[in-house]
Amino acid sequence: MEAAGIILLLVLIPFYQFQQLNAVELDTISDSQFLRDGDTLVSTAGVFELGIFRPGNSDNRYLGIWFKNIPSTTVVWVANRDRPVIGTSPVVLQVNDQGILVLNNNNTAIWSANVTRPSQKATAKLHDTGNLVLMDQSKKIIWQSFDYPTDTLLPGMKLGRSFLTNIEWQLSSWKSNQDPNLGEFTWGADTLGYPENKLRVREGPQITFRGGPWSNQRFSGVSTFNSNLTFTYAVVINATEMSFSYSLDESSILSRTTLNSSGQLESWVWVENGTRWQLALSLPRDICDTYNICSGYASCSVDMIQQSCACLDEKRFVPRSQKSWERADWSGGCVRRTPLDCKNGSEGFIKYSNIKLPDTENTWFNMSMNLKDCQAKCLKNCSCMAYANPDISLGGRGCLLWFNDLFDIREYSVGNGGQDIFIRMASSELGNTIFCCFILVTCFQTIESNMKKKGGAKVKIILPVTIVGVLLIGLILTWLVCARRRKQAGGKSLHENNEDIQLPLFSFSTIATATASFSDKNVLGEGGFGPVYKGYLDEGVEIAVKRLSKTSSQGVDEFKNEVNSISKLQHRNLVKLLGCCIEGDERLLIYEYMPNKSLDSFIFDKTESMTLDWTKRFSIIKGIARGLLYLHHDSRLRIIHRDLKVSNILLDQDMNPKISDFGIARSFGGNETQANTHRVVGTYGYMAPEYALDGVFSIKSDVFSFGVLVLEIVSGKKNRGFIHPEHDHNLIGHAWSVYTEGRSIELIDETLAKSYSPTEVIRSIQVGLLCVQQNAGDRPNMSSVIMMLSGESALPDPKQPAFFMDKDFLVADFSSSTYPAGSVSDLTVTEVDCR
Repeated sequence: MEAAGIILLLVLIPFYQFQQLNAVELDTISDSQFLRDGDTLVSTAGVFELGIFRPGNSDNRYLGIWFKNIPSTTVVWVANRDRPVIGTSPVVLQVNDQGILVLNNNNTAIWSANVTRPSQKATAKLHDTGNLVLMDQSKKIIWQSFDYPTDTLLPGMKLGRSFLTNIEWQLSSWKSNQDPNLGEFTWGADTLGYPENKLRVREGPQITFRGGPWSNQRFSGVSTFNSNLTFTYAVVINATEMSFSYSLDESSILSRTTLNSSGQLESWVWVENGTRWQLALSLPRDICDTYNICSGYASCSVDMIQQSCACLDEKRFVPRSQKSWERADWSGGCVRRTPLDCKNGSEGFIKYSNIKLPDTENTWFNMSMNLKDCQAKCLKNCSCMAYANPDISLGGRGCLLWFNDLFDIREYSVGNGGQDIFIRMASSELGNTIFCCFILVTCFQTIESNMKKKGGAKVKIILPVTIVGVLLIGLILTWLVCARRRKQAGGKSLHENNEDIQLPLFSFSTIATATASFSDKNVLGEGGFGPVYKGYLDEGVEIAVKRLSKTSSQGVDEFKNEVNSISKLQHRNLVKLLGCCIEGDERLLIYEYMPNKSLDSFIFDKTESMTLDWTKRFSIIKGIARGLLYLHHDSRLRIIHRDLKVSNILLDQDMNPKISDFGIARSFGGNETQANTHRVVGTYGYMAPEYALDGVFSIKSDVFSFGVLVLEIVSGKKNRGFIHPEHDHNLIGHAWSVYTEGRSIELIDETLAKSYSPTEVIRSIQVGLLCVQQNAGDRPNMSSVIMMLSGESALPDPKQPAFFMDKDFLVADFSSSTYPAGSVSDLTVTEVDCR
């Protein structure tokens, strides 16, 4: 074989165990060098090395680059990712007689460098940046691996496009952890519209995440790194290229950014003197990072409790479909309350701050204009919907105009990212103050002009009087408009609060007869409300009767709340309220009878639990999820249960679950998402941390309780009081431990023996852990939970759960939260009523 003289022989080496006998390490391949089998190409300072690896348990071999001298070997580049070497035959890497780097197997080219200007005297070198380069005799680079990234972006690498070579720099995910072949996800810079170098993650052609435009300081859709390190961005936008790259101010620190097989962008740094990579940033962070999740003129916001969409301004924008909006179906987005009418010429702009600027695919820009000129240009064009400064440095520079509906908007807290945008509005939506000022200025100019024509002697008297008069008229008009709006709002609220409740009323004597005068023999159980009795109506209908106890910590308020909450609800996974009784001091609630009582009587009983196989348990989990979805999204009012637990899950004759006990439930209007209370009521072991500690509750409070329920149903163990012989964690902590160690299946109830689906069990445990994550904003909503339970696609990895505690005390890990550390009983912010 004719060659330029250099051959690198690389043989099969176990992945992450790069052990070589008498291996030679060189930093270049030149004419005078010879590399034996097992030799590796090493960068000058020994930061990176090139060789053959096997991913995981795969028998396929690949040529790749990885960090050298790190215990956790990490591959950053793969050459032959689409053509693995199969078998055990020797692999040869050579610079051939045309100066092209080629990987051969059995004299067949597996991979070659795409050299456009070959050189006969070429040299291969691996730089300490991780860049493998091929140089000609003059040391000019004729090919480099940085132009062909795989799934990893290293400091100095570029994303974007070279307009000279037409090379596009983008990351593409591995197909799986054991397969470096092209996966479903790509990450690159989109060049359409404003050349903002907007970074987009795509799943095939579909955009899943957009980083937002470059503001000369940051990307408006990316907030801060979870690290004390300083990252410096380099953005180039000119006639030859549009690119993005990054570097660390501390160049000695190893870092990388990867696009994993699930479409997640993760930025990592190597912990000094440590043994692991530390995650500095992960994108998308939450549901609000999902591309265009809220559609037009709506923004997604996430706080400690809730992730949801809202119209940009509820005074000026309304959902396109209110019914869909209340079901958390945001696909229709929002529309202007008052349509634009460019003909009258009196339209203006409203400023919205701290948002990720909308998608800029259909935009116009001019970097030499100021904000005032930008406003004037937008106002003259009836198709212009909004404007903004694309460059926020030096007080703002440039003009960016949008000509279509505004979408893919996210709202940030002050100082945590985002920019200002000015959105076009009808004159009537600009506010009465602006309207009055407009009238005032117009009148002032007219009067002043007329007075000057007649002589200026009377101007000093008439003009001030006129101005004061016009101002008073404006104030009166403003007051009248506001009063009218308050009256309309009050009338609506009054109407809603006085709707008739269609619920049958039973006489006390009828219920006393049905329960044999509330005989002890008919007692089914007792809760915080009072005892529950079984009864029979004259028609032979079995009923369950809850009787408010005179010693109960609950009272008339809870009684009314349950009647008002559940009387309007109709769902197969909610217990049905048949009627009530109010006579004297007696308060009775009459329900359909559940012959199999409550769920806790099965899963926590060694004998009864054997009758509840995995198929039925999984069906119960999904049934509870459907009931919660109805409460949170599909009912007329959003219902927060606040006391979801196994004893409040009743089972009918077919073992179908029904959520019961709505005594402390709270209902929200369509636009409400969370509330605070100074009287926390609920049950230890099921209460979410933000509720137990700060009295803040939302649908995510119920999601947390549901997560605990799932873990209890799978394991047959109670969260509170759980004791494991090897540690002092509660059930949540134990579930987290076995999950992180890859032993989730050990959590399964031992009474199930082998009669279960391992896939369904592991998926259920992972869903349960996703629901009990510390930050409420990280928890999924119930629609996502149902899809996760029913699907087969990969699930996101849960973060550490909220309560990682000893046997009898709920102690949260608040190392990254605003809550004070300690147990619930140590706090005095709220009054905890345990049930």
